[in-house]
Amino acid sequence: MAHGLERGAGILLPIFSLPSPYGIGTLGQEARKFVDFLAEAGQRYWQVLPVGPTGYGDSPYQTLSLLAGNPYLIDLDQLAAEGLLHPEELEAADWGEEPDRVDYGILYRNRWTLLRLAASRFRPGGELREEWEHFRQENGDWLPDFALYMALKVQEGGAPWTQWPRPLRFREPEALEEARNRWREELHLQEFCQFQFFRQWQALREYAGSRGILLIGDMPIYAALDSADVWANPACFQLDEERRPRAVAGVPPDAFTELGQLWGNPLYDWDYMEGNGFAWWRRRMGLAARLFDVVRIDHFIGLVRYYSVPAEAEDARGGTYFPGPGRRLTEALEEAAGRTAIVAEDLGVFLPEVQELLEETGYPNMKVLEFAFDSGPDNGHLPHHYRPNCVVYGGTHDNETLAGFLDSQPDEALAYMRAYLGAAYREELPEALLRAAYASVADVAIFQAQDLLGLGAEARMNFPGRSQGNWQWRLLPGQLTEALAEKLRNLAWVYGRRR
Repeated sequence: MAHGLERGAGILLPIFSLPSPYGIGTLGQEARKFVDFLAEAGQRYWQVLPVGPTGYGDSPYQTLSLLAGNPYLIDLDQLAAEGLLHPEELEAADWGEEPDRVDYGILYRNRWTLLRLAASRFRPGGELREEWEHFRQENGDWLPDFALYMALKVQEGGAPWTQWPRPLRFREPEALEEARNRWREELHLQEFCQFQFFRQWQALREYAGSRGILLIGDMPIYAALDSADVWANPACFQLDEERRPRAVAGVPPDAFTELGQLWGNPLYDWDYMEGNGFAWWRRRMGLAARLFDVVRIDHFIGLVRYYSVPAEAEDARGGTYFPGPGRRLTEALEEAAGRTAIVAEDLGVFLPEVQELLEETGYPNMKVLEFAFDSGPDNGHLPHHYRPNCVVYGGTHDNETLAGFLDSQPDEALAYMRAYLGAAYREELPEALLRAAYASVADVAIFQAQDLLGLGAEARMNFPGRSQGNWQWRLLPGQLTEALAEKLRNLAWVYGRRR
């Protein structure tokens, strides 16, 4: 049975959205400043998006590994403090001209140059050497495969592993051994980056804990085809004899998409996974528990039933539903999670089987205020339907900002919203939505930083279905003010959410 959540409030802000002079938010001083802001604002939770290494499209939900950390998030100032980089080297690099946007192209060209330089200077001794060797041992069940995958990807010009020479694609032992001997410097770089990511994360988590802040992480349900996960664990996925997907993930047509959504991720071979005790999933959850106090499982419905689309299909209309592992998997996840709490992202089609699994596990589920006002008083996202053991959001990373959402609503929906929230004027709605969430019986109320700042559509995080131009928005220094902290602190006190 799951661990419950303490009543509180929090802010959704990805690590990459933090301010920094180096093109992207990191695990350094600005992350600690944000923790300080949360504490001053009477908040209890900091929710982030997945922190894996991103590839083409820059999505944290389509990563090169579900186990590794994103090297872009490593704090360069910390590397400089350790003597691995020099201040003039940081100042000479080009990080782009827009401090409120992440330019992933510039990061790819320039950040790896500095990380490679730092890795070449890394000569651990004494206690640091013990820490380095312990990290490599502790992560020996995934780190060597990930480092080799990344090294080979570099040597193959960034091509997906499905296009590599057959001996590498099929992981023939002699070919892998030759590659390990040939690309030792690249392997060292990749292991160094993971070492620095995890030790910096651990330091941030300890600092957050000292200020009473709990970290909520996000676990994508599916692995990307071009990932170390699929390359190193082909038996875990529904692949043919050439290691191509037999079927891929997606969702069927609905009121929003007449062709459905074709995600393209390879599907799991659940029978194989259950046969070895869900070892791969246990490893994932165990690593997540080292990073977070709470883990949100994305697309929780997919654990109950999953949509299978033939790999050759051009859209998602021809798919079929199959049963997922359900409670058999969640029991394994709970064992691996230990004291880390689990939240279920159960948005989408209502399924009685999902509700049954939520009741069995005790996982909190999600409510979203942006979904609440389009269908009258029976809408389950309206606060009067909430029960304890849920998390309410103003909107998620896939939704429009609250300001943009309100700008796009028809007059009828706005009138109902004003009547429900007791707002005399449309301008009062953002504050009324915040109060409604804080006043509700939901255990946790979370708003995106953009929504607390009143930012419009220009600050939207992600447009589902759009492959480029997402995951770029960033905070600017000074945007989170003392006045905002005081407002949130007072609201948290009034509605019993203050630490």
